[in-house]
Amino acid sequence: MSEPLLDVYNLRTQFTTDDGVIRAVDDVSFSVDAGKTLGIVGESGCGKTVTALSILQLVPPPGSIVGGRVLYRHNGRQTDLARLHPRGRQMRQLRGNEIAMVYQEPMTALCPVYTIGNQIMESVMLHQRVSRHQAREQAVEMLTRVGIASPAQRVDEYPHELSGGMRQRAMIAMALCCSPNLLIADEPTTAVDVTTQAQILSLLRQLQVDLAMTAIIITHNLGVVAELCDAVLVMYLGRLVEYGSVPVVFHGQKHPYTRGLFDSIPLIDPHGTQRLTPIRGAIPGLGEIPPGCTFAPRCESATERCLEQPPVIESESRHRVACWLYR
Repeated sequence: MSEPLLDVYNLRTQFTTDDGVIRAVDDVSFSVDAGKTLGIVGESGCGKTVTALSILQLVPPPGSIVGGRVLYRHNGRQTDLARLHPRGRQMRQLRGNEIAMVYQEPMTALCPVYTIGNQIMESVMLHQRVSRHQAREQAVEMLTRVGIASPAQRVDEYPHELSGGMRQRAMIAMALCCSPNLLIADEPTTAVDVTTQAQILSLLRQLQVDLAMTAIIITHNLGVVAELCDAVLVMYLGRLVEYGSVPVVFHGQKHPYTRGLFDSIPLIDPHGTQRLTPIRGAIPGLGEIPPGCTFAPRCESATERCLEQPPVIESESRHRVACWLYR
């Protein structure tokens, strides 16, 4: 078993608003082994993106990390990222250089008034002692590596001149230009068509092998998790509900919410007799979190005991489930 590159313990991130405290990430723990890929899944509003932003100390105000540890292993030692100042020198050296992020929507993540090349070069010159000419050469090389045709031309183009798939590739090039140890990709295939999605997934898989990189993939698509990931974390309303290796969770999911996600996947049915089985109800707002098990109001197996918050039970296979029904 490889050594964990990232260990997250009891992470709690909240937003203080006029309507009260919003617990976006509530006591979440997981680890990512070096060279492996973790998938984080769940419905919109379950805290997946805030978890990723917490790792990088990029939670926007009025949000803040109020508890837990984020232990990142580098240079033979561990650093608790949760205790670093978001704008401090050490955090800025790690962010983008050793830990990089591909954001969900490239059209809004990329700056419209700077060329693609300038945005990649900025990161290179910030973290490496190279000239502007050398940084441009690295930008062209990265655009080539991520599969953009005519990279010497595209490097001088603006985001609006690229297609959605090319913007996504440019975002990946920007994230990987400094060869980070950990890549966090937030919905890397959401804004592209199916053909481009397959190309992006193949690209991420190949780049991870070439760069010996560890990755965290945030997605709604369980097919992406099956294809790319070694482990999966299922979140609901900011809490961990199930966590384990992909084979164990995919073939033996225990939590009713995880089973509901799998039952909601449309399958190819040539006879047209299959009916989708959606999860009943809708996810409440983070300001309306019910007591006890947060999924209980939508769970068909809920009992009176679910009014109490269930413990996280871990099996010998490192499979964790937060449910009173699991033994």
